[in-house]
Amino acid sequence: MTTAYNPANKFEINTFDVEFRRAPKRTLMARVYQPQGDGPFPVLLDLHGGAWNNQDRQANATMDESVARSGILVMAIDLTRAPEAPYPASVQDANYGVRWLKHRAREWNGAPESIGALGSSSGGHEIELCAMRPHDPYYSVHKLAEAPELDATLDYVATRSPVSDPYARFLNAEQLSREEMVQNTKKYFDPWDTIHEGNPQEILDRGEKVTLPPLLIMQGELDDNVRPAVQEKFANSYRKAGGECQFEIFAGCEHLWVREPGPQTDRAHEMVKQFIARQLKAKRLAA
Repeated sequence: MTTAYNPANKFEINTFDVEFRRAPKRTLMARVYQPQGDGPFPVLLDLHGGAWNNQDRQANATMDESVARSGILVMAIDLTRAPEAPYPASVQDANYGVRWLKHRAREWNGAPESIGALGSSSGGHEIELCAMRPHDPYYSVHKLAEAPELDATLDYVATRSPVSDPYARFLNAEQLSREEMVQNTKKYFDPWDTIHEGNPQEILDRGEKVTLPPLLIMQGELDDNVRPAVQEKFANSYRKAGGECQFEIFAGCEHLWVREPGPQTDRAHEMVKQFIARQLKAKRLAA
């Protein structure tokens, strides 16, 4: 039985890296943040940002450590980057990551019966797609021979500044003459039509049959990378489609506010933990 989760808990954590997946161009690694206690602990998969082209499993370390210290087994994974392979390669990594964590969590005193995910910026885009299409054969191409029965369904998803509409962000980058962002988007969505196929907002607009786990969106008020109005539209569309979505604005914050210590970063850490606590309690009551 999973240890009752209390977001106010303070555990020591053991942090270590393990090999995650051998991709064609490099070995992808996973960083595990393991609470030191009786357990077993609920588990969380973290997907980093980086505009689909940059960063790795260490990008969200401060958040991952904070959540793990409250009694969550957190695993942050490397993702295939666009110069290595375009969409949907990174979403395929995410799909495999959910299944792989479910299979491996017990080795690290985790309880995979309670599993959620966290995604930041482009990682938010990737985990939204993974959560909405957990059984999609397009995303589940990497076989897990040790546990072929496992799927990529999630109990909940928490996001920070997710790219919920990559085409809207591309148009915004063009308007602001942000050439690096324009090129990063074109590298990832190649061929270009995939920016519409792999677009969470447009998936909902098309009325596709999707899975809608409870979703948290944390959005900076001053974000001119992912516009708050675009994010609010997605939150409303998610609710209209039948999903639960908590949409929170962080006053005075831009796209990457959680990189710097301060009250709003602390608020984001606590919000994620409180969101997880509510989802775990709801699942326990429904059992």
